[in-house]
Amino acid sequence: MKLSVLDQSVVPEGSSPSDALRNSLDLAKLADRLGYHRYWVAEHHATSSFAGPAPEIMVARIAAETSGIRVGSGGVLLSHYSPLKVAEVFRVLHALSPGRIDLGIGRGTGAGSLEAHALSPGQAQDGGGDFPAGLAELMGFLGDGFPEGHPYARIEVMPAVPGGPEIWLLGASTGSAVMAGRLGLPYVFAHFGRPQLTRAAAEAYRENFDHGSGARPRFSVGIGVYCAQTQEEAEAVFASQRLFRLRMSRNVLLPLPAPETALELLRGEVEPLASERSEWPRCVVGDPGQVRDELESMSRALEVEEFIVLSTIHSPKARMRSYELLAEAFELAGRNHAID
Repeated sequence: MKLSVLDQSVVPEGSSPSDALRNSLDLAKLADRLGYHRYWVAEHHATSSFAGPAPEIMVARIAAETSGIRVGSGGVLLSHYSPLKVAEVFRVLHALSPGRIDLGIGRGTGAGSLEAHALSPGQAQDGGGDFPAGLAELMGFLGDGFPEGHPYARIEVMPAVPGGPEIWLLGASTGSAVMAGRLGLPYVFAHFGRPQLTRAAAEAYRENFDHGSGARPRFSVGIGVYCAQTQEEAEAVFASQRLFRLRMSRNVLLPLPAPETALELLRGEVEPLASERSEWPRCVVGDPGQVRDELESMSRALEVEEFIVLSTIHSPKARMRSYELLAEAFELAGRNHAID
């Protein structure tokens, strides 16, 4: 089983967006040394909570400062952009770091309606629209080609180098799982977003996978992990995420609060996620042994070959320690993680 990192470049309360981006670079270098398989950066717009609206820039910087780990987007929000432009950007990244670049694609907007309109004026901003057509164009530009007579068949995507980035589809619904399967793409399900649908998404993906594509099905899970030396310490660092999600449910997007602040403000609050029912918890919180056992159990049940781990922790030091403990629990050190 592989472990990877999803980084939203969250802004901790009391620090700046520049600090958050530097924290991302530090964590990426640590993940590379520890033996994590991938390091993906997310895309969000017009919010003080996250510092990463341009994952392609962070991918370039992280790839330049690491040596083995795969680096990619988790994901580029295709509804805002021309498929050709996305193909060109990621082909440049591939040319600079061949065999290490992933192009994760999401169909959401990562922004409010006003910001989404400003990013791509004149386009539908419902998170759907022409997304399937745009994804098909992107796949055409990056290797599948276009049917004879298609006007884009004559376009040569530059730079013209062997190979290309690996395309992944990201989603949080059975519909996106079906789409990924029918296109023969690897798929990451956002368990941290909709844990009640994880098993259904895994089944839908495999049942609809196009084996004629020549690819094999690859189903991965994005999950929150909060790991510390003890359960008590893990629950403390997790408090920041609990308050963060409570605020998000009220459409209040602020920097990530410190654990002490979160524990104080959570007193007496009814948390909307506290009563949710799902086969596995949205986030795994505990000591290294507890976390390892929970992930291994989930992996066996769903035949998951890779977890992409999101740890929204206020202290950069505590966040790095969480990933260190997880790597030690799974004995990641020394794995050959650059190429699938």
